[in-house]
Amino acid sequence: MLKKSLTINGTKTILVTEAEDKLSDVLRKQLGLTGTKVGCGIGECGSCSVILNGKLVRSCITRMKKVEENSEIITIEGVGTKDRLHPLQIAWMVHGGAQCGYCTPGFIVSAKVLLDQNDNPTREEVREWFQKNRNLCRCTGYKPLVDSVMDAAKLMRGEIEVKDIWKKIPEGASLMGTEYIRPSALAKVTGTWDFGADLGLKLPSNTLHAKLVQADVSHANIISIDTSEAEQVPGVYAVLTYKDVKGTNRINGLAFPTNKGDGLDRPILNDKKVFQFGDALAIVLAENEKAAHAGVDKVKVELEVLPAYMNAPDAMAEDAIEIHPGTPNVYFENYVAKGEETAPIMESASYVAEDSFYVQRQPHLPIEPDVGFAYVDDDGKLIIHSKSIAIHFHALMIAEGVGMKPEDVYIVQNNTGGTFGYKFSPTIEALLGVATLATGHPVYLEFNMFQQITYTGKRSPFWTTMKMAADKEGKLLAMESDWSVDHGPYSEFGDLLTQRGFQFGGAGYQIPNIRGNGRTVCTNHGWGSAFRGYGSPEIMFPSEVLIDELAEKVGMDPFEFRYKNIYREGDTTPTGCQPDVYCLEGLFEKARPVYDEAKKKAARKNEESKDKKYGVGITVNIYGCGLDGPDTSEAWAELTPKGVTVGNSWEDHGQGADIGTLTYAHETLKPLNLKPEQIDLVMNDMTKTPNSGPSGGSRQNLVTGNATTAACRNLLEAMKKEDGTYRTYEEMVQEGLELKYYGKWTAPCTDTPPEGGQGNPFAGYMYGVCVAEVEVDLNTGKTTVEKMTLASDVGTIINKLAVDGQMYGGLVQGIGLALSEDFDDLKKHTTLTRCGIPQIKDVPDVIQLMYTETKRPNNFYGASGAGEMPLAAPHAAIINAIYNACGVRVTHLPALPEKVLAGLKK
Repeated sequence: MLKKSLTINGTKTILVTEAEDKLSDVLRKQLGLTGTKVGCGIGECGSCSVILNGKLVRSCITRMKKVEENSEIITIEGVGTKDRLHPLQIAWMVHGGAQCGYCTPGFIVSAKVLLDQNDNPTREEVREWFQKNRNLCRCTGYKPLVDSVMDAAKLMRGEIEVKDIWKKIPEGASLMGTEYIRPSALAKVTGTWDFGADLGLKLPSNTLHAKLVQADVSHANIISIDTSEAEQVPGVYAVLTYKDVKGTNRINGLAFPTNKGDGLDRPILNDKKVFQFGDALAIVLAENEKAAHAGVDKVKVELEVLPAYMNAPDAMAEDAIEIHPGTPNVYFENYVAKGEETAPIMESASYVAEDSFYVQRQPHLPIEPDVGFAYVDDDGKLIIHSKSIAIHFHALMIAEGVGMKPEDVYIVQNNTGGTFGYKFSPTIEALLGVATLATGHPVYLEFNMFQQITYTGKRSPFWTTMKMAADKEGKLLAMESDWSVDHGPYSEFGDLLTQRGFQFGGAGYQIPNIRGNGRTVCTNHGWGSAFRGYGSPEIMFPSEVLIDELAEKVGMDPFEFRYKNIYREGDTTPTGCQPDVYCLEGLFEKARPVYDEAKKKAARKNEESKDKKYGVGITVNIYGCGLDGPDTSEAWAELTPKGVTVGNSWEDHGQGADIGTLTYAHETLKPLNLKPEQIDLVMNDMTKTPNSGPSGGSRQNLVTGNATTAACRNLLEAMKKEDGTYRTYEEMVQEGLELKYYGKWTAPCTDTPPEGGQGNPFAGYMYGVCVAEVEVDLNTGKTTVEKMTLASDVGTIINKLAVDGQMYGGLVQGIGLALSEDFDDLKKHTTLTRCGIPQIKDVPDVIQLMYTETKRPNNFYGASGAGEMPLAAPHAAIINAIYNACGVRVTHLPALPEKVLAGLKK
């Protein structure tokens, strides 16, 4: 043990610790300074950054034996408080730098050290600093963070004042379309926004720590699981296997009726087979984390290893065994049939292009690993806190499996450090439920980054062949496609994802005749879960690259070829319905000057450069808003002495559910002349909030925005007097009138029918035109994205900061998808770095956003969604730009340098 005297945030403290204790654990667990976050745990992400004797260190890899006596330590709590904010914290709020907020304290602490050394850095110096000190962000695309540092430096130099950058909204003015700062921003920049691991330190003393015994092979029969030695480890309370599960021990995957499986293929604790690397075989529950880890090491598992099918083609082979006995590996199929038969059209067309494509198993890579806890309340209800972005879905999906009635399971979303869709599927919720019900204790479970990467769901790879035809004038005539979805071993939402193949293949263009076939394939690689764009990036990559290939055959510029074929009045989507609005022409006109200038710039550079070549690529980006068909949401609004409280379950994984809810409510309640601070938000707690549906499919802004509006309108109607004025709270009480009113909204859509894929699936759409400018190094094959431009139409912009943040973040995840990100090799792709997460120098500092605002007919204020469209096809724009630069066409992602170099050598 060590005894050390330290000065922490200006206060002298005496600490007794183990020599090998991590500084991050001492700060968080002994001192309660939970503003310092732990993400990767191995010094890769910078979320744990603190200042030690004036130097920036990553506290998760700093051992206490290395911390000298009388050291001075500054954490985010010592940088600034809510009453005395540091200029960096102010600037971070102003620029929307805190989206999910998990990386925010680490970035601000890091930036403080930079500005203490140099209060007048260039943008490139800021980027180099964050690169050198390994500060990673998965939400913002980095540009708003650099903007924040630059303005903070100006504040520190006295060149500007806070009022120059803090855009105050005049009293009584609308919040719609403004840069009003999200309600959670202050807590995020000061480190007081409690995430799951922070709440885990505040649980009762009888809480058990859970650790998992996980499979280290991808496919096997389970012979035996021996827990006897583990149960003898001091501090271990219990070791649970499938035998201890009170329910069916299955997650309900909510399978389509046409699915050849029953959707009950995913065990909570594996009983007969291992289906993928990381499957949970046992739960060790102990008094502390150390004992739980020790118990895991003592569990003995005997397996009969089976052939592992790690991709869709292998699992579809004739000699492949059924991964789930009794269910074929190809368990769902669908097709699209629009217009006339395509085969004769292809034969007679003037121009035809055909190619095969692969979009990889993209890992989500949130900086906050999965975390949660559960307990049984005094009424016997099972309460689970987690990162769920589908709280009502997940309660239904796990209740029978853990042995509870659905009405007795409640899920609460903790403040969440990004999910990007992986938490559309339940991950640890059922495990927590099983452990709590088996022991009667509260249970806490926290993943490390290795578990986060290897266990949780990934983007499902698509293997696609596609063919397009055009006439001699360059008008599209027909499209044929065939796509196989590698959804891993578990079927949940795989059928829905496969449906996206015909909804977004060729989206954006008037293609009168379409035929296509899709299928969902069971494999032994990482299970498929939702990822931003959900099917659109997988199928728009083929269609947007093939559009370029066809344009080349026709002899037209890719921009002009697209412009000739985009939706115009009367045109229909691939599912045969008219889009909600026709706005693509306006977006192309906005993007045209950018594209023209980019081409001229690339031509000039190419004349001067020998070792590097420059190119420009363009794509249409499209995504829908909703869960297909009559998507429904609910909310409530309650009059209070202070103002109005609004409740919904608009789950927030960083996109800004709080500012969305506040803006809809404030706008609708304008007749009451409420200030924003008079509107309280109650969100994402099934014990308090109604079913607003999941935060997926970019649906919430449209669907729950409408439900929130409806609730507020119903409240106003009840408050209204005959003379048109409104009752006060006191008058409502005196008259015995109800104070709380519910709102509900259902999309006026028909689901896409399973036969032929023709129908009207979505309440709205989002549209974009993306221009990518790249540099390709001819000696190494390395591609650098120099600039990204996105012209977007997401309808009425509800909050400009939030929408900008979604565009930046989506585009940068598209850069990762195009060039570096993958989860394929189970020995290699197990850290943030090796999975290819973009660092700040991997993305351009020049990202240009432009908007048109075409009001949407299905939203009370004309809004659509925003979050998923920017990732629909920027990767295709980058790949098109690589071809434009050097003639290498990469059709199997990611476009790693060695792939480009191999193409150059050919």
